[in-house]
Amino acid sequence: MILYSDLKQITALHADEIHEAVDRVVDSGWYLQGVENKRFEQEYADYIGTKYCVGVANGLDALIWILRAYLEMGVMQKGDEVIVPANTYIASILAITENGLTPVLVEPDIETLEIDDRLIEEAITPRTKAVMIVHLYGRCAYTDKIGDICRNHGLKLIEDNAQAHGCRFNSGKRTGSLGDAAGHSFYPGKNLGAFGDGGAVTTDDEELAKVVRTLANYGSSKKYVFDYCGRNSRLDEIQAAILSVKLKHLDEDNELRRQVARYYLEHIDNPAILLPQVPDWNANVFHIFPVLCERRDELQQYLKDNGVQTLIHYPIPPHKQKCYADWNGWSFPVSERIHREELSLPMSPALTRGEVNTVVDLLNQWK
Repeated sequence: MILYSDLKQITALHADEIHEAVDRVVDSGWYLQGVENKRFEQEYADYIGTKYCVGVANGLDALIWILRAYLEMGVMQKGDEVIVPANTYIASILAITENGLTPVLVEPDIETLEIDDRLIEEAITPRTKAVMIVHLYGRCAYTDKIGDICRNHGLKLIEDNAQAHGCRFNSGKRTGSLGDAAGHSFYPGKNLGAFGDGGAVTTDDEELAKVVRTLANYGSSKKYVFDYCGRNSRLDEIQAAILSVKLKHLDEDNELRRQVARYYLEHIDNPAILLPQVPDWNANVFHIFPVLCERRDELQQYLKDNGVQTLIHYPIPPHKQKCYADWNGWSFPVSERIHREELSLPMSPALTRGEVNTVVDLLNQWK
């Protein structure tokens, strides 16, 4: 079986360093809010290109704390609107509703599968306070037009960078440093994955960083002194140590992903399968390699029958989920098409050329 993403093989790429890092933490006797967190936060801030990084428990919390911090700072108020892509993993939207804010869903561009910057401005109202872009599938969603819209309307630009560690805009700044703040996920399957849940907030805003750190530590900025009603949402020392190891290899691992993607793009030849467009290779780290196919479920079963595991990102769009039942009657045709037709091919830095060849051959033979 060719796995969609073989975490055991991915770990094996850097296993000796990871074991050494874990042993170091175990032997230290210090497991929370110690030197490993400080080291990783500094390294990741330097890598992303921001002044501050705050480690938190997971990617959803990272987005929740950014918005909660803006509420505590008076930048936003309950009921304010946040523009967000309709085509995204539900965490992007959960962070908004968790804070009593109102998501305003905007369709993606079918050419990029990212938020359509031509539709953002018409979605702005007097209650709009932010635009949240999602670098979905590992592709940069930022455009100069989005930056201009946010500046011209005085809106905060928040990045959901859960799937795009190491991605760049126009071969320059990395995603996670393009807006006012960014949330990152280190879920094990991510390009930069921990051995459990983990996340971070990056920003150049000193006050925001301080409020996020306080909120994620029970609301406490000083031991037994509580400024806010916060929660326990901290990155532990073992995860921080593992992430420091994997961060050193992130760019080379991303390049291995690009090699897989290049091979797919150059060799898949089946008119029934729509491949992604890649105008800028630095602007995509291929967390996911999404193809569109009208007979998606048939194709997935065919690949499974022939020993290839694939995934669907995602079978049900957020506005059709039971948890947002009031939205179920809404229509977002482009998003619905993507969720109906998307299939994610095997993608990881540990895939062998033989495995990639097998996937390509099967796709080209499918009728």
